[in-house]
Amino acid sequence: MHSHLHTPYNANCEEIMTALDECHARGFFHKAIGSCNDIKRDVNKCLAAERYARAKLNRDAAKENRKKIERIWADERAFAEGLSPSPSSSSSSTTASETSAAAGK
Repeated sequence: MHSHLHTPYNANCEEIMTALDECHARGFFHKAIGSCNDIKRDVNKCLAAERYARAKLNRDAAKENRKKIERIWADERAFAEGLSPSPSSSSSSTTASETSAAAGK
């Protein structure tokens, strides 16, 4: 048994879920003989696809956040060791090699 199905997360499955509700509304005997089973399988497939899409978005966002945190940690380690922070995290658009090359000219 599913929890409440008609939520914003499952908006793409609304049509299939409504068809299942209509099938169940026909009565107990109709449900008992398995007339709604195909629709139920379609609902399950749709909900699984929606859940997979949400999980993928969450994973991608978590990976990006992790990259940001690791850059911050690397900069803090570099600062603690007396080194300059990594060029990718500095606000300047020039790298150390570009600066030294420009100074040598």
